[in-house]
Amino acid sequence: MSRVSHAQPHDGEFEFWRNHAQISLQPVAAPSILGLFGFAAATFVVAANLAGWYGDTGTPRFLFPFAALTGGLAQFLAGMWAYRARDGLATAMHGIWGAFWLAYGVLFLLVAVGALTPPNPFVPLGYWFIALAAITWSGTFAALAESIGLAAVLATLAAGATCQAIGQIAGISGWRTAGAYIFIVSAVIAWYTATAMMLEGTYRRVVLPIGKMRAPDRPGQEPRQVIQFMAGEPGVKVGQ
Repeated sequence: MSRVSHAQPHDGEFEFWRNHAQISLQPVAAPSILGLFGFAAATFVVAANLAGWYGDTGTPRFLFPFAALTGGLAQFLAGMWAYRARDGLATAMHGIWGAFWLAYGVLFLLVAVGALTPPNPFVPLGYWFIALAAITWSGTFAALAESIGLAAVLATLAAGATCQAIGQIAGISGWRTAGAYIFIVSAVIAWYTATAMMLEGTYRRVVLPIGKMRAPDRPGQEPRQVIQFMAGEPGVKVGQ
């Protein structure tokens, strides 16, 4: 009976491939700048309506395209670019919330054209928010390793989704209103965080702190530029 060897390469072989590796860098702007701005805009506009700041029976006609494109398409694309940049957290959060906003836009398109009348309470929508809250709470804990700003965005977002889930399923308007106001807070924090990231990218130094855990965060400091030889960003070509 033959055996398959799983031995690690010898040091000489490792050095050979290391010395013959070609690193192909493809610079990628931080996808979360677009993702957070798209999220902040869509969440603020929709949450303000949920909080009762504005709206009438014709409002769904104006909400669905903004929610689907600004919160949905823009954020989902940011999630896919985050995948390319090897940012698992941003991929998951922008991807799932971008998909939600696309679905939310389609839902209210059906409402706008009269194909669907949303019930009150809207129990199925409450179950949407259960799934979103669970995923976003997971993302919140992961974000604690990145920055306080990002963790704050996700924590308030998860809390708002939790309140909406309770309010929609139990039919308690107070929970829905509380969730809407928490969403507004999340949108404001997301706007601040995205602005801080954008300013850092354009001025090449920290302008607004966001509580980064593993990088310079004091105003005036230059961001750390890290190039990973073995991993590259986003990939490595190996050849003769």
